[in-house]
Amino acid sequence: MTLLADLTTLRVGGPARDLVEPSSDDEMIEAVRVADSAGTPVLILGGGSNVLIGDQGFDGLVIRDARRDVDAHVSLENHGACGGLSITAAAGVPWDALVERAVKSKWSGFEALSGIPGSTGATPVQNVGAYGADVSEIVSEVRTWDRATGSVRTLPLMGIGFSYRNSLLKRSMHGGADDGAVWAPSPRYVVLSVTFHTRMASLSAPVRYAQLAGALGVEQGARVPITDVRDTVMALRHSKGMVLDDADHDTWSAGSFFTNPIVDASAAAALPEDAPRFPPGPGSAEGAVKTSAAWLIEHAGFGKGFAVSADARASLSTKHTLALTNRGDARAEDVLALARAVRDGVRRSFGIELVPEPVMVGTQL
Repeated sequence: MTLLADLTTLRVGGPARDLVEPSSDDEMIEAVRVADSAGTPVLILGGGSNVLIGDQGFDGLVIRDARRDVDAHVSLENHGACGGLSITAAAGVPWDALVERAVKSKWSGFEALSGIPGSTGATPVQNVGAYGADVSEIVSEVRTWDRATGSVRTLPLMGIGFSYRNSLLKRSMHGGADDGAVWAPSPRYVVLSVTFHTRMASLSAPVRYAQLAGALGVEQGARVPITDVRDTVMALRHSKGMVLDDADHDTWSAGSFFTNPIVDASAAAALPEDAPRFPPGPGSAEGAVKTSAAWLIEHAGFGKGFAVSADARASLSTKHTLALTNRGDARAEDVLALARAVRDGVRRSFGIELVPEPVMVGTQL
């Protein structure tokens, strides 16, 4: 019996009824196709870093992606230091291993996304981002198995529908249910590989994030060696407990548990004057404003290390209030109790509903 707690960074989750680890596209497609034909629920699992699985586990087939190929033929469209290039990576490639290779190879655009756990295939689903960069800025296409049509389908950039921490891939998930009420997501599109378009460069993309610019000692918008950006981002993430470390319970998390809220102009105006306000990014309604979930949490009275009780087995990270952490032997319900307390407190204080970022499997907030 495989405990899903052993396959996730939060280290919670009950048993998987069945588990397979395909190592090729054909094996991945066949596993999904056979399960679908039999009516068996399917859970696609990469690095297990953005998921909260219920204590009862998953009564179906868990497919843990073991594909690790990165296309050897990196095709230069224009030769020379500024030439454009395409890189295709299998969905199962650990994301930070790809970023590390990109920085060493001087593939620009990956560097600010250093240290993010999980698999490459998950990055376009969530449109992962950090330190002023989103993966949508370098994705050119995503090759998928379309379960609705039973065929391989390649989605071009414009067809992926990226927005803040969202995409067509995420929006196409539909809910199964254990008892008619509990969310058990299942994607229409199973990511097979992701192709990135970027350029060869020794200097980074413009540094847009104020904290990163300050740590680098440069003005926002400056370009610096991409190795410096990766080193600095990794140091910042380490300081926040956002780089996996078996010995550090602050890293036993799903990363940032809540997304930064995007609110309309009236809700933004109602926030305290010193509340952060940022441009909401592409796909947002006119007049919308993005604010900081961490700021809301802290100003609603939830500090670093907050727990619902003295003996609670889950708490906010002692380094960063956006991370909900397993202090060693937490169950999914412990994490959910903490999440509900924080969510409800922010709603009472500011009238804003925090939205969880991790995928909920067999449980709900």
